[in-house]
Amino acid sequence: MIWLTWRQFRYQAAVVMVAVVALTFILAATGPQLADLYDSAGSDLMRRLTGADQATYYAAGAAVLLAPPLVGMFWGAPLVARELEAGTHRLAWNQSITRARWLTAKLALPGLVAVAAAGLTSLAVSWWSGPIDRAIGAGGSDNTDNFVPRIDPLVFGARGIAPLGYAAFAFLLGVALGLLIRRTVPAMATTLALYTAVQVAMVLWIRPRLAAPLHIDAPFTADTMANYGIDSVSQVDIGEPGSWVVSEQTVDASGHAAAHMPPAYADCDSAKACIDALADAGYHQRVSYQPAGNFWALQWAETGIHLALAAGLAALCGWWIRRRTV
Repeated sequence: MIWLTWRQFRYQAAVVMVAVVALTFILAATGPQLADLYDSAGSDLMRRLTGADQATYYAAGAAVLLAPPLVGMFWGAPLVARELEAGTHRLAWNQSITRARWLTAKLALPGLVAVAAAGLTSLAVSWWSGPIDRAIGAGGSDNTDNFVPRIDPLVFGARGIAPLGYAAFAFLLGVALGLLIRRTVPAMATTLALYTAVQVAMVLWIRPRLAAPLHIDAPFTADTMANYGIDSVSQVDIGEPGSWVVSEQTVDASGHAAAHMPPAYADCDSAKACIDALADAGYHQRVSYQPAGNFWALQWAETGIHLALAAGLAALCGWWIRRRTV
């Protein structure tokens, strides 16, 4: 059964491995130069990065982020749905193997290849981006509009061990939906939609709570509150490079979220006067953030969540195929 699964899967596996090798080769060719530049420039590295460095930074990260949903759509969803749609599962089940063994063989090889590919690409991208991440963590300020800390949601999922959990979850999600929907194309579309929904929920509501955030209160001053609006993000300097600002809000003198400007704000005739009016009324900014040191705590927690979801989906598939599928 393993040999049959390999024959059915070998072309997809070969394409993915070629892509992984190509990406690794590109990063290996340019990474040492970036590391040498950091050794000589330190946090000043940011101003020496080129447009090509920026393109590689985002293209490599995007490759890691896109791999799990593509695995779920094109490997996971058709894996069982295609058999059910064509009716070929009946032939397999009339042989000497059990349904459970058939499903295990179907899941094992593609699942391991998916996780391995995600791990290798994440390792390569994390290594290549290491000098940039260290420069940001050391307080490099120039050109940071184009590069973000590794804990930032924009690149967090392309670093560390999280992509392994994403790949396992996406693959099992596709398999489970294919088993339930029994049609390949609808299962593929549903896999993409549900995977995206889970990732959005993770960033907005779950990840910020996986490690205890820190909080600071920043007074209103002309330097920190330029172009301020009651609902705007003022980009308060929290004094910890490499952090992820989770939330920022204006609070009044009592510490409650401000619903409106103080009366004196309406009569101010200059930016300085407006800022002084806010400060005099006791208004200030409250910032919640995840420090750079929480990166690995968030990585382990989020990976654990996705692996637990993947295990639950695998159990669902095993139960469903024994009890419900005919």
